[in-house]
Amino acid sequence: MSAATAERPTYLVAGATGVIGRRLAAALRGDGVLVRALVRDPERGRAILGPEVELFEADLDAAPDLAPAMEGVRVAYFLVHMLGSGPDYARREVAAAEHFAKAAKAAGVERVVYLGGLGPDEGGSPHLDSRHHTAEALRRWGPPLTYFRAAMIIGPHSESYELLRSISGRLPALPEPGWLQSRTQPIGIRDVVAYLREAPLVPESAGREIQIGGPDVMRHLDVIGRFSEETGRRPAFRVPLPDRIASPGVVAAAAASVTSGSPAVAAELSRGLGDDTSVSDPSGAELFDIQPEPLNVAIQRALFEQEAESDG
Repeated sequence: MSAATAERPTYLVAGATGVIGRRLAAALRGDGVLVRALVRDPERGRAILGPEVELFEADLDAAPDLAPAMEGVRVAYFLVHMLGSGPDYARREVAAAEHFAKAAKAAGVERVVYLGGLGPDEGGSPHLDSRHHTAEALRRWGPPLTYFRAAMIIGPHSESYELLRSISGRLPALPEPGWLQSRTQPIGIRDVVAYLREAPLVPESAGREIQIGGPDVMRHLDVIGRFSEETGRRPAFRVPLPDRIASPGVVAAAAASVTSGSPAVAAELSRGLGDDTSVSDPSGAELFDIQPEPLNVAIQRALFEQEAESDG
């Protein structure tokens, strides 16, 4: 190993082949970090992450030996998301987080970084509850945790974005029940990655929660309307309906049927639409010199990326 290589920190990313993880890995490599990734399928991981990322094969569902992967790691990112992988995904995700956190602490890792969701700590949708329980496991068993919390992430291939795009493009009318009045604060995927990559460089972010969001706070239905406007479509006509007809379960089933992403994930995400998912404490985000883009800019950036993918 050269002296230059020895001076470069090593960061481990679990969930590196996901929508956020792959972007983060590329950004960290650009920062001069040695990136190591936990992957279940090395061949797929290599195809996604390229030759410069060190791969360790591990299925976190099976409680693997993570000591070799953790050796020499300064910062470990836990971006694993088991939503949509079965009815017991929440229990399995917490178990994986506990196993990961204990291995990181045993190896002397300085920091764990996690991306969860905005919303209530308890009593929200099953999906949002599971994200917070995962954070609690990481915090209890591992090194100091930087716990980012975000609402809808605007970026190609993220499940929330695919659901948003599908609803906007396929439904001329939308139900407007009383329970669907909560507010959300979407954020562009570029800004999410910026926060994640900067976390190790902000010592004050260790051991605390960081709520992040874009500058636009609005109802979920208004986000759909904004997306329609940005794509040149007429926003869907809204139909006021009583909650007993347009219940969360009915809306979840409709979302599963229309999304271009995973139907199971879309259904779970839709069950959280009644929860407020806006930033309530901006003090954590204020530690970072990051100004998130407005929603219209994030949407246009995502559309441009999708068009470039289609042309490429």
